[in-house]
Amino acid sequence: MGSEEETKKKNEVFDAEAASLFVKELRGTFASGKTKSYGWRVSQLKSLMKMLNEREPDIVDALRQDLDKPELESSIYEVALLKTSIKSALKELKHWMTPEKAKTSITTFPSSAEIVPEPFGVVLIISPWNYPFFVGAIAAGNALVLKPSEVAPASSSLLAKLVGEYMDLSSIRVVEGAVAETSALLDQKWDKICYTGNSRVARIVMAAAAKHLTPVLLELGGKSPVVFDSGINLKVACRRMIMGKWGCNNGQACISPDHIITTKDYAPKLLESLKNELENFYGKNPLESKDLSRIVNSNHFARLSKLLDDDKVSGKIVHGGERDKNKLRIAPTLLLDVPRDSLIMSEEIFGPLLPILTVDKIEDSFDIINSGTKPLAAYLFTNNKKLKQQFVETVSAGGLVINDTAVHLAVHSLPFGGVQESGMGAYHGKFSFDVFSHKKAVLSRGFIGDVPVRYPPYTKGKLRLLKVLISGSLLGIIRALLGWSKA
Repeated sequence: MGSEEETKKKNEVFDAEAASLFVKELRGTFASGKTKSYGWRVSQLKSLMKMLNEREPDIVDALRQDLDKPELESSIYEVALLKTSIKSALKELKHWMTPEKAKTSITTFPSSAEIVPEPFGVVLIISPWNYPFFVGAIAAGNALVLKPSEVAPASSSLLAKLVGEYMDLSSIRVVEGAVAETSALLDQKWDKICYTGNSRVARIVMAAAAKHLTPVLLELGGKSPVVFDSGINLKVACRRMIMGKWGCNNGQACISPDHIITTKDYAPKLLESLKNELENFYGKNPLESKDLSRIVNSNHFARLSKLLDDDKVSGKIVHGGERDKNKLRIAPTLLLDVPRDSLIMSEEIFGPLLPILTVDKIEDSFDIINSGTKPLAAYLFTNNKKLKQQFVETVSAGGLVINDTAVHLAVHSLPFGGVQESGMGAYHGKFSFDVFSHKKAVLSRGFIGDVPVRYPPYTKGKLRLLKVLISGSLLGIIRALLGWSKA
């Protein structure tokens, strides 16, 4: 019986009409006020935590099916970090929901003011299931539709199943599918749309949102550089860089280091250290390593192979380059002095390939970074305080990390997001709550202290007094009342 129901569900067409019905039902729930209550928000966050606690093995297994992802990476990066987000939200939610007092001016005296956070309404999240968008949208009191990536079918299917088992389906729904289903969803009017992915699809999302003037949160990526200065603990630096690049989805992460920039003099030493640490981590035959994820599908494997086979870079491989098409595996690959006009340097790599660019002076690396589009992250390894300060002041990116890579993702007191082509909007911790909330300004006055000067008939005296009232100067008001100030 269960198998028949699943077959029927798979055969159902999810088109614009079905999407419209979805949104209508969710709007009805939101209009009832159900999702706005503190109790509902807490119950759903606790249900999400329960889901992670009880079904972590299933999540690990789904990620193993999609990416052959190591259990440690799945448990830490996909589950533990999300649990931390939930714990933070549960601890701080009452404080986040409390209206913030705001100062008033003499212009509106006597009065009081506050900033009231309210949920946007019904939001669409097109994103991998694990991202904290989910937590922020619930904590802020929204109803939502989740559209997981079809590129990871096992994870997508599991998310749909688990949401059905653990979450409130009158307020939270999952839609599986590919382009057709996503297009049907984007045809609808939403109160906010969130998207994680590439800039090409982001433009489609923004165009759809613009039809209804719907605000968007875009978490994209870009070519995140790593600058290696000399005079550092090279072994530690290489290990940290390797974990940021290959230690999370084998380079298939939005904040993954995209390329290295170092000086011509330092490059040989850096290259040797990277080779040694890669072998220490993944062995002499990394294609057989159980600690490296595979490429997510054949399309991405072909895309990465094309980057490697480009005539401009095929002779630049100095380490790795091995591929297994049948198993969708590509070894960690280092390329030295690739041309900046090559294909691999013109798009986000999003895979296990790592070009190394060289410059005469380390300061020249900042010019290279700033000559391209702004990345989601930029990394610098240095012990030079002056260089660090110059890096912070001159490099524009979604986030910067000094002497490590990718770890800012785990710091919930920092906003995480891009700038320009690497995204817009930021989340994590309270920033996740804020990005899914409208900050409503509320000013309250009584009927005492009404000032007649604001009403007609207008006179020179009224104009003079109103000018000083708006300026907020108490001395000016006294002078105006005494007739000592000219309009």
